[in-house]
Amino acid sequence: MRSTRVIPRIGVVLVTGFLFVALTGGAALASSVHFKKGSPTFTDNGVTLTASGALTGLGNGDVFISLDATGNPTATCTNKGGNEAPGQNPAAVNVSGGEAIPASEIKNGNLSFNVTTEPPAQPTAAEAGCPSANWTAAITDIDFTSATITVEQGGVVVLTKTFTL
Repeated sequence: MRSTRVIPRIGVVLVTGFLFVALTGGAALASSVHFKKGSPTFTDNGVTLTASGALTGLGNGDVFISLDATGNPTATCTNKGGNEAPGQNPAAVNVSGGEAIPASEIKNGNLSFNVTTEPPAQPTAAEAGCPSANWTAAITDIDFTSATITVEQGGVVVLTKTFTL
């Protein structure tokens, strides 16, 4: 009879231990993700921004990396005759992009990434400071001032960092 009481206690201890490891393991994973030395680097592509780098400390789940950037745009105004004139440069713009990376690309907790923002929405003639609503406005360049990289693994944000450019 004594042995029947021991088995349930052992089962409770094992289940409790398993739950402890499962619940604390996720917290340890989230606190250890970081950029490798010298990473990331940013490339200004005119109206988009690319961030390239490497992460370490990841687990085995799928990863989503997002890039949000802010900058001051340069705009041009073009009339119906095709003549171009500089605009008054609209207010600061935000652009963003993201890259989904499957868990199979993570090697020993390491992952290289390369994510690029989408180009901005084009301003109206009035927003760009064009002489008339008959003109067409276009953002031709962005002087990027900051960028934020957010890393999610398994639907949980494990790293967010903002950089001044």
